[in-house]
Amino acid sequence: MFKLICTLYTEFNMGMNQQLLFFFSAIGAFNGLLVGLYFVFFIKPKNLSNKLLGALFLALSVRVGKSVFLYFYDTIADVYIQFGLFACWLIGPLLFYYVRSAVTPKSTLVKEATLLILLLSIIGIAINVLFSWSAYHNLWNYFIKVIYLQWLGFVVITGWILHKYRNKWFINSKNKPFRLWLASIYFGNLIICLAFNTGNYTSYIVGALSFSFVFYALILLLTFHKRRDELLFLKTKKYKSNQLNAKDAKELGTQLEDILKKERLFLDANLSLDQVAKLLNVHRGKISQALNEYLHTNFNDFVNAYRIQEAKAMVHNKRDYTFEAIAMDCGFNSKSTFYAAFKKHTGMTPSKFRDQVLKA
Repeated sequence: MFKLICTLYTEFNMGMNQQLLFFFSAIGAFNGLLVGLYFVFFIKPKNLSNKLLGALFLALSVRVGKSVFLYFYDTIADVYIQFGLFACWLIGPLLFYYVRSAVTPKSTLVKEATLLILLLSIIGIAINVLFSWSAYHNLWNYFIKVIYLQWLGFVVITGWILHKYRNKWFINSKNKPFRLWLASIYFGNLIICLAFNTGNYTSYIVGALSFSFVFYALILLLTFHKRRDELLFLKTKKYKSNQLNAKDAKELGTQLEDILKKERLFLDANLSLDQVAKLLNVHRGKISQALNEYLHTNFNDFVNAYRIQEAKAMVHNKRDYTFEAIAMDCGFNSKSTFYAAFKKHTGMTPSKFRDQVLKA
């Protein structure tokens, strides 16, 4: 009797474990389909990057869905198996063009991406129509190897693209959320790709579980980030909530010039955008917009331009001053910052400028 109870308990646990495994494997694929459709048809703006991301989610979901049902129900129709492998054939190219469209958006990329994905789709459809899974099972073993190698190849090439443009999208970009999102998309796909490629050595269901984990990590990131545009795009539209028309921008730019000249605020080494915004009683975003659109500069360069004018006058009038003393008197925090700003605004070093003054 005790042995029977133990056997029943063990079988019950195994059944529950199988159900949980199926649930966690399948839920990612199902929700991935919904998110993919949302990105392809409903999200705004409807640009190439969003459409490719949606298509990538759809392809991954279909591929993972095939794996889940084949693992738990090995009697599914051949057409579902072949459809899942066809989707897998497109994952690599979709990842590649999504990353390219996000990092280096170009108008010509639309045509290039469309042509290659269309060509690969035609090849995939032709193979699926001409060679059925049941009739050419041995041949499909070779097709699967080619599909996985192609997927892995595109993942490697995509990694090279990210490395090539690392200064733009990772090092120099101030858009940290975008860097996190793009890195998550890439490394998530790398994990899923490796899981499927090594399935023979681990477990066939590992790829599906990996997708569910990566997918929900991405969805949590997308859901809880306050500004979606910063997350999905390298460059976002500025000043959306603080629009200034041309007349207002010009007027605010004039006020900025007046207050810096009259109050000589630039001599304060700790001067900040927030301080100026408080003095003018305007939102800091509007000041940034006015500087960008009316004066074609940013706050630091705008203030430094006045400091350099002051420094040039001091070089003329106080020739016994050291450059460090001039830098401090003009509002710079350090000699190195002064040298960099001086060269940027005059095209020469302070020493060369002083030499010209002495020769005059």
